[in-house]
Amino acid sequence: MRRATSIIAGVVLLSAIGCVNVLPPGNDDLDTELREILTTNNIQAAEDPTVEQAKVTLGQALFFDKILSGNQNISCSTCHLPEQGTGDGLSLSFGQGGIGRGPDRAGPTDDDDNVIFIPRNAPPIFNRPDLTVMFWDGRVADNGDGTFVTPAGEDLLDGLENLLAAQAMFPVTSRDEMRGEPGDNEVGDVDNSDFVGIWNALIARVLAIDEYVDLFAEAFPDIATDDLTFAHAANAIAAFEIDRWTLTDAPFDDYLRGDDDALSASAKRGALLFYGDARCSTCHAGSEMTDERFHNVAIPAVGPGKGDGEDGTWDFGRGRETGNVNDRFTFKTPSLRHVADTGPWMHNGAITTLEAAVRHMLDPVGSAMSYDPSLLIEELQPLYRAEQMDDIVATVSPVIVAPVELSDGEVADLVAFLESLSSPSIPNLPEVDRPESVPSGLPMDD
Repeated sequence: MRRATSIIAGVVLLSAIGCVNVLPPGNDDLDTELREILTTNNIQAAEDPTVEQAKVTLGQALFFDKILSGNQNISCSTCHLPEQGTGDGLSLSFGQGGIGRGPDRAGPTDDDDNVIFIPRNAPPIFNRPDLTVMFWDGRVADNGDGTFVTPAGEDLLDGLENLLAAQAMFPVTSRDEMRGEPGDNEVGDVDNSDFVGIWNALIARVLAIDEYVDLFAEAFPDIATDDLTFAHAANAIAAFEIDRWTLTDAPFDDYLRGDDDALSASAKRGALLFYGDARCSTCHAGSEMTDERFHNVAIPAVGPGKGDGEDGTWDFGRGRETGNVNDRFTFKTPSLRHVADTGPWMHNGAITTLEAAVRHMLDPVGSAMSYDPSLLIEELQPLYRAEQMDDIVATVSPVIVAPVELSDGEVADLVAFLESLSSPSIPNLPEVDRPESVPSGLPMDD
């Protein structure tokens, strides 16, 4: 089990966990000031989670196995690659019909030869056990009493162990992401509203493989094979994600544990800005570095949209879920854990460098109105919706006040602090996390 990673408290930046209290101040004036702020904000270092290893082994196999996609051509790892910071390195992902991995993946095309994108950025999976809201629009959430808010409503299967497991139930139900279309396969033939039918078809497919029957028996020894549901598969996937991607060895974690030398002077100055004049912690609050609320921070409109608006090219974000016009264009504040390794950033990957993300959050409206779509990959540039920006900017969240004016050096300090949130273990994740093969025998690469 790898040492974990920790993070900070609020910001107004981009896309954490806590446990160990900040130690007493160091001797340096910069350390004294910073440690006082961290203590005041109750920012704590992360701890290793305790996970049943049999579930981790099963979850690893399921995560990398294309058996969970309708056409058996996509796995969870297609869009959440260890070598891409548990994302895919793309602004917007390519689902069914795509070929390849990571930034080199090629997208499917429609009858008019237009590339088909998934509407939202694939979020990273680092350090998620303590979060209470999932997805950019918050459509999966923890009620705090062992129940969950999900698109399945009362049809959600019983037995889910945590919010990550609840989240893992839904990518497999998306036609564009994993399931495929009617006529493609037996999972795609199930009606969109029949969540239970989709999950039953998938678990039946998985349990037709002897090796999976054995892995489930080891992970869930008290459950008869005939009583297993897709909820058990989701619990195993969540166990794998929690075990492998709760990283606690970021330099900032080491600093929180008392090592004054873990952060550079630039990163320390950046941390003071983060919790001070830059107002980042307004939204990126707590050890999780997110308030888990929804804000409109004037992100440029990029992508095919989620079917909102008269022409279907709009993405109303949280407003799509609540039906409240005041929630339109608001998206969940992402955690900043390992943020330097999880770009492109924002709900649609519209921002392609960490410095640009910082500068956008210092002046969201100004940044949005001067957005340059040529920074996107060529196929995505035509899907910049300049005509939507007046509406988006007009309803910017109240947390966005006057622009924060910082010097180039101060911006560099903020970036240095954000880089200190990344684990040095990340470059080695591919060789540690990726199995040699999966029980279905399907290839893990295209």
